[in-house]
Amino acid sequence: MNLKEGLLRGIYGFGFEKPSAIQQRAILPIVQGRDLIAQSQSGTGKTAVFCIGVLQVVNNKERHTQGVILSPTRELAEQTQKVLLSLGDSLNVQCHLCIGGTKVGDDLRALEQGVQVVSGTPGRVFDLIRRQALRTDKVRQFVIDEADELLQRGFQEQIYDIYRFMPPTVQVVLISATMPGPVLRMTRKFMHDPICVLVKRDELTLEGIKQFHVPVEKEDWKFDTLCDLYDMLTITQCVIFCNKRAKVDGLAKKMRENHFTVSAMHGEMTQKERDQVMQEFRAGTTRVLITTDVWGRGIDVQQVSLVICYDVPSNRELYLHRIGRSGRFGRRGVAINFVTDEDEKLLRDIERHYRIRIPELPNNIGELL
Repeated sequence: MNLKEGLLRGIYGFGFEKPSAIQQRAILPIVQGRDLIAQSQSGTGKTAVFCIGVLQVVNNKERHTQGVILSPTRELAEQTQKVLLSLGDSLNVQCHLCIGGTKVGDDLRALEQGVQVVSGTPGRVFDLIRRQALRTDKVRQFVIDEADELLQRGFQEQIYDIYRFMPPTVQVVLISATMPGPVLRMTRKFMHDPICVLVKRDELTLEGIKQFHVPVEKEDWKFDTLCDLYDMLTITQCVIFCNKRAKVDGLAKKMRENHFTVSAMHGEMTQKERDQVMQEFRAGTTRVLITTDVWGRGIDVQQVSLVICYDVPSNRELYLHRIGRSGRFGRRGVAINFVTDEDEKLLRDIERHYRIRIPELPNNIGELL
């Protein structure tokens, strides 16, 4: 790939030995300055694709911002910054994190001193552009991570607002594990002749992840089912997904009352609280994390080998993002769905869409982990 020597050192130091399929196909177009739409299943090293692409192009002798990377959640933006710093360890590139829930003053000072790459969430990034603290006139690369999320309701307007401040020559890179048709159509508005690296739909079901369901007649019975499984959950690390914040808090409270050790995280918590939960979970201090879909995208904790959908997700794309938390980068993983009679239709829809069968959980589940 003809990458800078310092960057190669960072890549090997990060633990990559040979590029994954998406890395083989998508890094060079970024380095060559082409607009790119890249879709690949969870856990295949997509973050490294755009981090390597950006670090290769950035000129560390120039102090102005040359790369802007947007993520839908603070945790994801933070993870991207960490990957940039690790890969660019010997490149002397300044990478700054711009997210809500932190002091704006810190961002203003950092940007004034000179930052070459910004990793952030749309709200804070747009705020800093409006304040003219984040100058975009020299930005060469604009990366939208988890693009299907960022180009849907809620974020869409903000993304357009940010894009309008970019120079007309800016290179746009979209990355996601799922790329629904409407999002692909929308890209025509702001991309120039993009190269598309898209994985076929039936390849998207994550090989190496065994998927099961547990029929649960009533919602109230889910808790007992989870308690029955608990000893098995703590063999490695487990993420439990609920659809609503109140359910996360309620389930965590109930588990703790029954003397189970669990962590909980959702979007209503302060950034400080979320950071602490993530730190404990990454360190392995807690082995079970109960969360909403704020955690469903892109966050990589190596040891997670079991995902439980306490609630079946409301859409098919979310299912893929959730179960992609286990079995990262070719490792084995298990996903278990708790299915009430009302959820049956959602499960069948997921099976049809990804052309898979999700069988009932066998008794020897412990042996599969």
